[in-house]
Amino acid sequence: MNLIKDFQSVDDPNNLGSAPFSVRITLLTLIVSAVLGAAYYFDAQHLQAQLETEQSKEPDLKNKIVEKQQLAANLDAYKVQLVEMEQVFNTLLRQLPSKKEIENLIVDVAQTSLADGLKNIQIQAMPEVPFDYYAEAPYVLRFQGTYHQLAKFVSDASALPRIITLHNFATITPTPDFAKDKQLDFKITAKTYRYLDEEEIKQRAPATPAGSAKK
Repeated sequence: MNLIKDFQSVDDPNNLGSAPFSVRITLLTLIVSAVLGAAYYFDAQHLQAQLETEQSKEPDLKNKIVEKQQLAANLDAYKVQLVEMEQVFNTLLRQLPSKKEIENLIVDVAQTSLADGLKNIQIQAMPEVPFDYYAEAPYVLRFQGTYHQLAKFVSDASALPRIITLHNFATITPTPDFAKDKQLDFKITAKTYRYLDEEEIKQRAPATPAGSAKK
């Protein structure tokens, strides 16, 4: 009851500094409680939003766990498949010509062009382009003949037992008697591929820094 009388005794709300001590303490307590309540409310709202965000991730995380469990369960089968794939890859790799067989392969290409009626003007070897396990061997071929003969050559070259790919077809100049014999000068880049032997693969392998070895 005394607190009520103390509040009733306050004549000017704008001058609370002169209010009784009990009034000032009560108002201060209410203000602090309101501030703490507001802070708690907004913090709870923030935590609730975080909780909802994390809960929305739960199905995706569960799916990932299931996928990883399936991978782990099939790990041995995957290892067997990997070994089989490596064996197949090595078998296919060995079907590419060796370094010594490349020259014979280009001879086959030249003979194919002659059989199709083309005249060999130039066969120029270009620098090889090495990759991890094989090298690309490009050759610039220059022929003279008709479009029909060239088309026949392209078809026959694709049927060779070794892999040959033809690129950069270009017509250089027609022959002086083009109107009569329809002969053209053709320039083509032929690419074949050979496997790298073990010594070449070792030479291409990056050297391990001396300081990186485990002790």
